Amino acid sequence: MDLAIRIAIATTILIIIASLGSSLFYLIKDRGQTNRTLNALKVRIVLSVTLFLLILLGFFTGVITPNGSPLN
Repeated sequence: MDLAIRIAIATTILIIIASLGSSLFYLIKDRGQTNRTLNALKVRIVLSVTLFLLILLGFFTGVITPNGSPLN
């Protein structure tokens, strides 16, 4: 479970960065004529909420601890 949550968080961060890159690409390429930029940013918002929930799950299960120290 520990490794699974950490991999899920890292993967989600990488996908968020890719989504930001694709929205920038569509913004430059389409010059505001299509909704592809908006759709890519919607995906990023959903991924950001998912990342937040994964971090909360990791915190409450004890996988992620504040300042790297174990909870007492």
